[in-house]
Amino acid sequence: MPRIRPVSDLRTRASEIVRECRDSDEPIILTRHGQGDLVIMTFVAYERNRARTQLYGLLEEGEEDLKRGDRGISVESARRRLRR
Repeated sequence: MPRIRPVSDLRTRASEIVRECRDSDEPIILTRHGQGDLVIMTFVAYERNRARTQLYGLLEEGEEDLKRGDRGISVESARRRLRR
């Protein structure tokens, strides 16, 4: 469950927010006027999300290739390439 705090807490309780973010390993949503404004997360969580987004992009490219009729390569061929 995402944690939600007002953006004003960033000024007055920054170290508490950092500790909460690290301890929970969950993003914290900061709101302004009751609306989501910023997200704070650990660098590890950011990198994990970034890697996931890149993987989804590659999978989408592969699906588009298949839709265009590109046959791709065999699993064995992919393994050989990865070993090199």
